[in-house]
Amino acid sequence: MAYLTPDDLERLAHKRAGAKLGWYIHATVYVAVNLLIFALSSYAFGHRPWSVFPLLGWGLGLALHGVAVFMLGDGSSLRRRLLERERERLRREQDHVPRS
Repeated sequence: MAYLTPDDLERLAHKRAGAKLGWYIHATVYVAVNLLIFALSSYAFGHRPWSVFPLLGWGLGLALHGVAVFMLGDGSSLRRRLLERERERLRREQDHVPRS
């Protein structure tokens, strides 16, 4: 990782913390709403299996949000490795280009 000034570190820390907090809020709302939907489908309308559809659909969205925040976000180890590989590939390509 390149050297970052204290201001850059602070900005990056705020950005990462904000992204993680956004996911935690998303997960909390997901659990609360799906519990309500499950309760309504079970008690108000009799047992109806339809409540699993929003659970699965929204759950997929929550999982993808988590991947974006925790695995692919700025500064993640996966992103750093991919970035370094791409830099090396570009350097090798540039070294093989004939100069005029």
